[in-house]
Amino acid sequence: MKLHAADILVIFWLGFLTVSTVKGSVASQIAPRSSCVDLSTQQLDIRNLAKYEMQHIPVKAVMFITRRGIKICVQPDLKWVQNAIKFLDKRPVTRRPTTKPKSKPKPKPKGN
Repeated sequence: MKLHAADILVIFWLGFLTVSTVKGSVASQIAPRSSCVDLSTQQLDIRNLAKYEMQHIPVKAVMFITRRGIKICVQPDLKWVQNAIKFLDKRPVTRRPTTKPKSKPKPKPKGN
């Protein structure tokens, strides 16, 4: 049985396309952000909370992020969790001051 150059070329390209398709589909998946798997049962001090994120998959949860950046997942149906969410929603958004470059003074026109 003889393989012609065209047959070898077709087999090569089919193999190449199969490998690149598999690599592309795996590499193109978006890496999930932090997600809750375990839920804490401890009530948190809402004064230490900076923000929250709602999550529905893999479990329904609220992820609280503390001022130090610690992420804690809790059950969303707890009364204190709902109060903490309302507290955070009412909190005014603080913006960091931006430093604007100082404008240079306009040059004075030379007298005639």
